[in-house]
Amino acid sequence: MSKDVTIGIDLGTSNSCVCAMIDGKPTVLANKSGEQVIASVVAFREGGEIVVGNAAKAGIILDPKHTVSSAKRLIGRYFFSEEVRKARAVCRYEIVPGENHGVRIKIREEEFSLPEISAFVLKEMKEIAEFALGQPVSGAVITVPAFFNDNQRQATKDAGRIAGLEVLRILNEPTAAALAYGYGRELRQKVAIYDLGGGTFDVSVLEIGEDVFEVLATCGDTYLGGDDFDDRVIDLLADKVQSEHQVNVRSDPYAFAKLRQAAEGAKIALSTADQAQIEIPELIEHDGKTISLSYSLTAKEFDKLTRDLILRTFKVCDEALQQSGLTVRDLNGVILVGGPTRLPSIRKAVKEYFQRDPETDINPDEIVAIGAAIHAASLASSDTGSYLLDVTPLSLRLGIAGGLSETIIERNSPVPIDHTRVFTTVADNQDTIAVRIYQGEARQAEGNTLLGEFEFSGFEPGPRGQVKIEVAFSISTEGIVTVQARDPKTGAEASTTVSMSSGLSEEQIQEIIARGRTADVAAQRAPADSAPAERGPRVLRSNEVAPLDEGEDVLLDMNAIEADVTELLEKRDETPFFGKMDSDLTDPGLGEQGQPSPESGETTLEIERTSRSFEGSDHIDLPASDDDDEIMGDD
Repeated sequence: MSKDVTIGIDLGTSNSCVCAMIDGKPTVLANKSGEQVIASVVAFREGGEIVVGNAAKAGIILDPKHTVSSAKRLIGRYFFSEEVRKARAVCRYEIVPGENHGVRIKIREEEFSLPEISAFVLKEMKEIAEFALGQPVSGAVITVPAFFNDNQRQATKDAGRIAGLEVLRILNEPTAAALAYGYGRELRQKVAIYDLGGGTFDVSVLEIGEDVFEVLATCGDTYLGGDDFDDRVIDLLADKVQSEHQVNVRSDPYAFAKLRQAAEGAKIALSTADQAQIEIPELIEHDGKTISLSYSLTAKEFDKLTRDLILRTFKVCDEALQQSGLTVRDLNGVILVGGPTRLPSIRKAVKEYFQRDPETDINPDEIVAIGAAIHAASLASSDTGSYLLDVTPLSLRLGIAGGLSETIIERNSPVPIDHTRVFTTVADNQDTIAVRIYQGEARQAEGNTLLGEFEFSGFEPGPRGQVKIEVAFSISTEGIVTVQARDPKTGAEASTTVSMSSGLSEEQIQEIIARGRTADVAAQRAPADSAPAERGPRVLRSNEVAPLDEGEDVLLDMNAIEADVTELLEKRDETPFFGKMDSDLTDPGLGEQGQPSPESGETTLEIERTSRSFEGSDHIDLPASDDDDEIMGDD
């Protein structure tokens, strides 16, 4: 393996994954527990500890106000946007306005930007890679939805910097999936990538010519994903409790979090079964009475609940095919990406729309990270030999008089691309020129996403209409927009000031890096034997393997052990399969690995309210396995 190691990271809404090229082959990397798919969840504990990944998921129920999930849906957005309004209605953590109408997450008395939240997840991915590879990681390719705008792409890049990564490139997720699909196969095909993730949907149409991957068109919806499928089940269950008991479950953050976990579990179960039995004992207390919930959700009912969401994806597919100039008959393959695409209803609908069976032999949770790793290796070395020709998903627009906008660079233009416009002054002795830049397809400026207001100065004033400024608009291969201005008379570069941008300034990024909160994530994953001997006795938590050197002193962190044991017991109580060995899962209703047998066609999901107390003198039988998150399943 080379000295400089690069990795590919799929930073997902629900889950994330990291991959690296090892001996010329892409390899998905696992953490110390053997998990390759990591929940994009960040839990903030008392005392400043930050837990990331599958270990943090329990906080969604136990401490929802201080556990952040689905943060990707908010990154790069303005606080006043419709998407943020929707998130504030369903998220139990506090979403507050930040500088320049940006979005912040308030945890206790501390506020975090969205790039910083994502940086915690990326730092975990970096730690996993360095643990698995046994050496430092020098750079990474990070994927984003193809329909992400410039604000969202720049915010993701900022998150990588805060996490201590050199971001080699921001890569579109469908493009990464196509690269993983065609790498080394010398294909000549036109393919569609149907990418339905936890919070976003993209479709890209590509032409693969051996090792050249050309994107013909890409379209998407950055607020449509598996979370929306979960929300339909949540509404169904909440309305059932409301009608039967006149209790609004949505007003109780703990009860609502239990509904969310049950809904996600039911969705996952319906990927392999035709019915999911939802059981939530002691869901909520009302007027001194405990209310429980029991509901049998059939695949047919779930399909009816979510049919309109699936149809929304095909409107995007229509648009992408139209932009590419192709029809479904011109395609040679359809590739599914994202956990929700395991649902039979989605696979059936995709088959009907594209008039062919989709590719199902590729892991939809790992394919994007694999493609990112392949591209990272190609950037670090010319030996890989794959070439990507991508497009800009959104038109770049200029604000003009009357609240309108006009197109500067058309959507689906090949990138990199640049365009130059000449602006003139409208008043005598005017010393500045200001323009507003948008991304989107609406004629009305307010119907697009504002990237920022750019003000140019430093040119020689003169009579109106006589002073000209050349402004160059560029879109990089990452889809990131840059704006530069120059005085054509002198050739001197004009001073450019950017305002009204939701992103972080360079000064803010440096302040976040200096604050060093990502180090609190690294502390959770540091190898137990990494501390020098002169620092004193080693302190062990309950989840650490403790090979001891002869004569080594060890102290037990009892508070941490008690907390971890409590969490294990809660997880054990929350799923009937926790701690079971393969041989234990052979009752008549269950097949191999706890999956429903063809005869039963039903999966039972049970969530219980468990005690949060722990007495050190209690006798506790620990579960036989710690693979609870794998058994519970990840979206």
